[in-house]
Amino acid sequence: MGKISVFVFNTNYNSTNAACNILQTSELIDKIKIISKSTQFENYETVQVSNLYSSESINKIITNVNSGFVLFVTKPDLIKLGQFAVERLYNIAIDANSNFIYSNYYEFKDGELKKHPLIDYQLGSVRDDFNFGSMFLVSAKALKSIQTEISGNYTFAGLYELRLALSRKFSFLRVPEFLYTVNEYDLRKSGEKQFDYVDPKNRKVQIEMEQAFTEHLKRIGAYLKPEFQKINFNAEKFDIEASVIIPVFNREKTIADAIKSVLTQKTNFKFNLIVVDNHSTDGTTEIIRSFDDDRLIHIIPARKDLGIGGCWNEAAFHPECGKFAVQLDSDDLYYDETTLQKIVDKFYKEKCAMVIGSYQMTNFNLEEIPPGIIDHREWTPDNGRNNALRINGLGAPRAFYTPVLRNIKVPDVSYGEDYAVGLAISRRYQIGRIYQPVYRCRRWEGNSDAALDFESLNTNNLYKDRIRTIEILARQKLNSTVK
Repeated sequence: MGKISVFVFNTNYNSTNAACNILQTSELIDKIKIISKSTQFENYETVQVSNLYSSESINKIITNVNSGFVLFVTKPDLIKLGQFAVERLYNIAIDANSNFIYSNYYEFKDGELKKHPLIDYQLGSVRDDFNFGSMFLVSAKALKSIQTEISGNYTFAGLYELRLALSRKFSFLRVPEFLYTVNEYDLRKSGEKQFDYVDPKNRKVQIEMEQAFTEHLKRIGAYLKPEFQKINFNAEKFDIEASVIIPVFNREKTIADAIKSVLTQKTNFKFNLIVVDNHSTDGTTEIIRSFDDDRLIHIIPARKDLGIGGCWNEAAFHPECGKFAVQLDSDDLYYDETTLQKIVDKFYKEKCAMVIGSYQMTNFNLEEIPPGIIDHREWTPDNGRNNALRINGLGAPRAFYTPVLRNIKVPDVSYGEDYAVGLAISRRYQIGRIYQPVYRCRRWEGNSDAALDFESLNTNNLYKDRIRTIEILARQKLNSTVK
């Protein structure tokens, strides 16, 4: 009997058959079984399931294990194994006494072969789209040990639930070697993929992912009940009710539009606009200075080491910052002249420390592009702050009660700073949501996240996973002190 059982998830007959033929060349492999909804395969045993990544699939895999390890092939896009790739995974599992192993891989995309490095798993790597590649090795002992924790009757979240359950008992080991090659058929740029989780067509999947993740938080002591600290908006005095904050660096094509969309706001309170010009070297600075309006405060920081988060701190701690600090990116626009009023009204109505709106995705010419309106319906008053740890963003525009923001402070980075602040605020305070579009988010080639390479994507994902790790630890500590 071989030492490894293989389970291949069938999404395409030809690809699955080809992947199985490649895998069977390893002498370590005992049997190859195919998880399939309907298709039968002549040369390989088929395990029939109703849905591929369901709880049913996972339970059938665990039940069918007859060897020491299981190789999961979650996408049948494998076109080549590296030299002794399966043996390498197995030997490391034995030598390092590891129960979950994955590796980097090569990606063949659009006629070009590229290295696809992955990142290490940590406590905060809890998003359901964490990339383990197309295959990973798990010990049968580990699978058997958590079978009683596979309690959900999930249609879509079975594999996610399995991974979370394994992570509660075992560490995950990434092999920093490129052990196989896959075909990549998704030719979209990174900036297009990042909104998949809020696409309405994926709503049923997301509901299940939230359920599985919420149970995980409860099991690790990081779940927060819907109990919030109250906000006293009269605790401090402000001359200005609201300040719109725009950090900017070299946005001569868009900054004028952004400023105009603020100055044309109609409100029943005093507001100003604080533009933090982070030493622009194009015509941005001159464009800002061309506006003759007392409400516009133009700041050029004395420091030259600030990211977007540092620019936010410059504005939030400015003596003319208002009671509420409201975000506007230098690429974007408010939906109409009522946006600022709606945001401030929401603060008072719900007594919250932060308000997040909804936005419309557009091209540079403000024409709507898919997926259209991003309203983050996955947020609920009772469970939003727990589910926020699973997803990669909270939405826009973001607005803060300034004393709370000053207390927490914004991490001085240029990616994920808003997410970090949102998680920290939600730990103790309620966040209000506006589900109608109040913001236009322009996607164009100048966006900083329009088309990132693997290294940049990994850097961003690693940072947000670390933020989640910090937040989970903070919530575990908070729960441990609550009597």
